Amino acid sequence: MLHPMNRSDNPGFSTLLPDDILNAVESVGYQCNGDFLALNSYENRVYRVTLDDATRVVVKFYRPQRWSNDAIAEEHDYACAMAALDLPVVPPRDHNGATLHEFDQHRFAVFDCVGGHWPALDSSDTLKQLGRLTGRIHLAGAQARFSHRGSVSLESHGYDARDYLLDNEIIPESLEEAYATLADDILEHLDEQFDDGAGFAQLRIHNDLHPGNVLEDGDRLHIVDTDDVANGVAIQDLWMFLSGNEDEQSGQLSALLEGYESFRNFDIGELSLIEPLRTLRLMHYAAWLARRWEDPAFQRAFPWFDSVRYWNEHILSLREQLALLSEPPVLRP
Repeated sequence: MLHPMNRSDNPGFSTLLPDDILNAVESVGYQCNGDFLALNSYENRVYRVTLDDATRVVVKFYRPQRWSNDAIAEEHDYACAMAALDLPVVPPRDHNGATLHEFDQHRFAVFDCVGGHWPALDSSDTLKQLGRLTGRIHLAGAQARFSHRGSVSLESHGYDARDYLLDNEIIPESLEEAYATLADDILEHLDEQFDDGAGFAQLRIHNDLHPGNVLEDGDRLHIVDTDDVANGVAIQDLWMFLSGNEDEQSGQLSALLEGYESFRNFDIGELSLIEPLRTLRLMHYAAWLARRWEDPAFQRAFPWFDSVRYWNEHILSLREQLALLSEPPVLRP
C-alpha cells in the first residue's frame, strides 16, 4: 500500500539539499552515518547512503510530476512480484506497509544496494543467461497489464516526440523543415508497420533493458532501475542487447532467444519490430532531453544537445533508420 501523496506544488529538485537526503532516509527508520554518494541518474536523483551499521542502501527521489502515485505503485508492485518469484530484481524496501514515502514534498523509495559490473555481451553464455532472465520476467509480466504506466506506442514515442520538438521550437531553425519532413516520412512508414504488428501480444515489460541496467556479480545478474516499466511487446526488452554488424547481431539474437525460449515462447514475427522500435527510441530520446533541458543536471550532462551539430547528427541517424524501415527485416536468429 502507498500513501496518497500527489501534489501539484512540488518545487522540484532545487530544494533537495544534502541534509534532506539523510533526513529523508532517517524518516523511515534508518540511522545514517553521514556518508552518501550521488549515483549516475538524470531522470530522478539517486544516492547511495551508508547506515550506522556500515550497510548501504540506495535512495531514489522521484522527479516531481512525472509519475502519479498510482503509476509508481504499479512499478513497485511489479518489482516486488518479480522478487517474490526469486527473480534478481531489486525491489523497494517496505516500511510500515509502504514502499513510497515523502519528506518535505519529495517522494522517495529506499532499495538494497547491489554491486557488480556491466555484463560482457561478447559471451554467448551471458547472452543466454540474459535471455533466460528476460523470459522469466516476461512470464511474470504477462499475468496482468499496467493501468497507469502507459505503453510503448507510435503515439507516445513517435507523434508526441515530433510534436513536442516542433511545437516548442527546439530544433535550430535552419534544420526544422528537414526534421519535420523526415519525421513525417518516418511516421508514415511506422503507421503501416505498426498496423501490421497490431496482433502482437502486449505485456508488462522493463522497457529500458540495456547493459547499463544489468549488473553482473559473479555468476549472478541483477536487473536494476524499473523506473520506465510499461506495457509493450517482448522484443523491446531484447533488442537493446544487440550491437555490431548484421552477422554479429544475428548470433547475439540466437543466444538471447535460446535462453528466452527455455522459459517462454517468443513470437518470431516480432523481429520485424526491431527497427521500428529503434527508430521510436531515437525520436523519444531527443524529445526527452528537450523536455528536461531546463534541469541544470541535463545541461551539465548533455552540453551538446542544443548545438547544430547534434541536430545534424540526429537527422542523419533518422535518415539511416528510414532507409532501414523501407527494407524487409533482415535479422534472423
